[in-house]
Amino acid sequence: MQISVVTPHGELYNEDIDYVVVSSKMNGEFAIMKDHIPIISSIDVGYVKMVRGDKQLYTVIINGVVEHQNNIINVIAQEAHVGLSKDSALDHLNTVREERIKENKRRNVDFARAERELKKNVKDAKAGKI
Repeated sequence: MQISVVTPHGELYNEDIDYVVVSSKMNGEFAIMKDHIPIISSIDVGYVKMVRGDKQLYTVIINGVVEHQNNIINVIAQEAHVGLSKDSALDHLNTVREERIKENKRRNVDFARAERELKKNVKDAKAGKI
């Protein structure tokens, strides 16, 4: 079977696997094995455990969809990270999310400063006055 994990930032993972286990707070846990019937499921917060032989990788997912058809599994997630364990993947995902939150706050502050400066310049230039 083939699995592809995609986020808004691009393809995160694309490999052959034997089977997956999907876990979500909303839908519980289920496995998808070779020749499984077509299925679509949402993942609010959860993970996809990807198994190939004796190796396992975990993709922690926030707000995603898993779709399986013809032994091809597509995972589309708002945020995701692959790791050797659930905990390591989740830790890295949380670190990335914290960095994004800090960057967004910094951008908001910069935008507010620029907006104040623009308003001041418009007022000083007496723009719009006849």
